[in-house]
Amino acid sequence: MARPRFQAPKGTQDVLPPVSARWEALLATYADVVSRAGYGLVQSPMFEEIGVFQRESEGADAVRKEMYDFEDKGGRHVALRPEGTASVVRALVQHQPALPWKVWYATPAFRYENVQAGRLRQHHQVGLELLGSADPDADVEVIALGAEFLRALGLTRVDLQLNTMGTVADRVRYVDVLRDWLAERIEDLAEEDREKARLHPMRALDSKRRQTRAATEGAPSIAEHLSPESEAHFARVQDGLRALGIDFTLAPRLVRGFDYYTHTTFEFVPSMVENAQATILGGGRYDGLVEELGGPPTPGIGFGSGIERLLIACDAEGAFPVPEGRIEVFVVDVTNGGSARDITAELRSAGIGCDRSFDRKSMRAQMKAADRSGARVAVIVGDDELADGRVTLRPLRGDFGGTQLGVARGDLLVGVRSMLDRSGVGDGAGSIGEAPVGEDLGGGNQRGETPNDQSEEPQ
Repeated sequence: MARPRFQAPKGTQDVLPPVSARWEALLATYADVVSRAGYGLVQSPMFEEIGVFQRESEGADAVRKEMYDFEDKGGRHVALRPEGTASVVRALVQHQPALPWKVWYATPAFRYENVQAGRLRQHHQVGLELLGSADPDADVEVIALGAEFLRALGLTRVDLQLNTMGTVADRVRYVDVLRDWLAERIEDLAEEDREKARLHPMRALDSKRRQTRAATEGAPSIAEHLSPESEAHFARVQDGLRALGIDFTLAPRLVRGFDYYTHTTFEFVPSMVENAQATILGGGRYDGLVEELGGPPTPGIGFGSGIERLLIACDAEGAFPVPEGRIEVFVVDVTNGGSARDITAELRSAGIGCDRSFDRKSMRAQMKAADRSGARVAVIVGDDELADGRVTLRPLRGDFGGTQLGVARGDLLVGVRSMLDRSGVGDGAGSIGEAPVGEDLGGGNQRGETPNDQSEEPQ
């Protein structure tokens, strides 16, 4: 077969049935978890004025290098969204909703970066933001919702890593100490990390390169430079997590590359996925971002989670399999097709998943289609049935305790429900099948963070 002329661009993918049903189920699970905590859906533009994403802060240059940005026909410099938080904060500044503002989102995000497992140029995120509260209990709520979401997916082998960035003043003091410490060991770092360490010392701690991680093993910790205020905030967060029974590990290397991050930072890392892009949900407090985007001082905390990475983690644990199709009944009509039209409409209106064939196919072809659909019952209409005002119900999955039945057309709904009940389907809810392992799924890094293991220019 000849290679198609047009294919999905490098770093993107088509998500097709039945895998797309898994995405639908994941989004529904996420929406259920966060909406029960009072978070409402926010939809923001796919592109923004570039200043929303490009700011004069530590780490911004690397993000700018990876953005898909362009000048539109009106001469405006815009960028496709690289992460979800900045657009939400821009919306807060623009619309000034009542605080605290608790919102969630599900969105594609775009980064021009090297393509590998867990990292695509278009990936998809779910996330939430809680803006307007500096209470440490807000940090606890956000982290707890992340943990609850992962549990709802069936993920159990996930480690929560926790750290604090302190206040801006804490970080300034710490960076001065860290810069001096690194200057004496700069040649011990991986060559790709040396310039980054000179410009942004904290990024050296977050490197995934073994040489750099070994060289920074004894680096000073920000915990040694926290103010009493920061220590108290972090202690409250830890106490709150313990009270909720949420285990965590203190991770001094867990840092953020932007100046607006303060206090709590966290990541959920699956223990069964071993690569540099293993983080499946991460976030932190960003009390300075609203001001950077022109708003009044407003505290905020949130997280982002890549759908593609979540599914990789689910595959590794054998969790959250692909839902079975929702088609329960297939109509096989070997007359003029009118019966199939009417019966599918009737059953769908009654809440029963139903499908049919088109183009007046043979009985054999339609029965094959019924089998492929995953339906449990076939409703068969032939010339004899049509003339007698009846239909034949045939079980398609196992015996169901009996053979096919003939029922009057007016008793169709009762007969179908009875046969579905005997199959164990009841009201028509689908069962769960096995998930394919090793799907070709990618994703983006969480919370708009800059990857640290990129060693070459993307092609």
